[in-house]
Amino acid sequence: MTTVPFLDLGRQYLSIKDEIDRALGEVLASGQFILGRNVREFEREFAAYCGTGDAIGVASGTDAIRLALEALEIGRGDEVITSPFTFIATAEMISQAGATPVFADIDPRSYNLDPEDVARKITSRTKAIMPVHLYGLPAEMTELTTLCEERGLAVIEDAAQAIGAEHKSRRVGGIGHIGCFSFFPTKNLGAYGDAGMVTTSDPKLSDRIRMLRQHGSRQKYVHETLGWSSRLDEIQAAVLRVKLRHLDEWTERRRAHAETYRRRLASLPLTLPVETPWNHGVYHLFTVGTERRDDLQKFLAARGVATAVHYPIALHQQTAYRGLVAVTLPHSERAARTVLSLPLFAEMERRELDAVVAGVEEFFAAG
Repeated sequence: MTTVPFLDLGRQYLSIKDEIDRALGEVLASGQFILGRNVREFEREFAAYCGTGDAIGVASGTDAIRLALEALEIGRGDEVITSPFTFIATAEMISQAGATPVFADIDPRSYNLDPEDVARKITSRTKAIMPVHLYGLPAEMTELTTLCEERGLAVIEDAAQAIGAEHKSRRVGGIGHIGCFSFFPTKNLGAYGDAGMVTTSDPKLSDRIRMLRQHGSRQKYVHETLGWSSRLDEIQAAVLRVKLRHLDEWTERRRAHAETYRRRLASLPLTLPVETPWNHGVYHLFTVGTERRDDLQKFLAARGVATAVHYPIALHQQTAYRGLVAVTLPHSERAARTVLSLPLFAEMERRELDAVVAGVEEFFAAG
């Protein structure tokens, strides 16, 4: 029996071990660990990669969202429309800012925000829309940005899972007013700890975010406002600079694995990821849908195939939002009951892909 891990970060490290070890050694020898040369260079390289005027390194993807909201002066009394089908950090930071997350339902094919439902949820208190590029597949940004332009709203892209993904040849994080990225270790571009990035082409927003991440200070010991300590550290920046050079190659491997899954699972009673002609996905996850999700997961686990559920509870049904949000979102609720993420990472071997496909086929053949 071939055992298939959901993800194996050790393989990635071994493939670039010499580069990583050299980069870490150089940082340690320099004695400079906070906002040093690697942070500055990685910010420049990342902005160029995303096609934005600037990129500001921060401590985590969660902090990236919080700082974006603060830079846009979104707070008490304001509303931000976002997806209920994502990790809680997206909505959590809206709430922590003092604003109200308003959940619009998702498109049942893409699992991303449904622009028509977003339009229905806009009120006089809406200040921004925060689409999530879920699973590494871009949201319908043309419709969403047009809607925001018509209503005078800001667009904050939660691109935590979608580094390198493109919508109509524009990379995510560079389409809205602000992009928010996570470099959590399991992401396509992952650090060896927490790290994040904010992207923008608005110099005023960029300047304010840089100030906010450093205790509200542009000049040492001079504080213009209250901010945070949310800095991308030098060691993580050095690691991410190395990995960024390999990212496009890793993305193409992910896309090839996703195509293998899509081709070989097409005849089975599964909902498969949809990639429209105008989108270029990076497949952070390959997530299928079936009403028999729990049984399929157990079946695969018994055969040594690890899977995961992203996400088992929609945000509007989480205990944290119980009593605060009274809404029914049928597509999000159904997705939470039916989605299952199959193993997918750049270093997967063909025998592992074969084992996953064989396991899924065997499950449905057994009835």
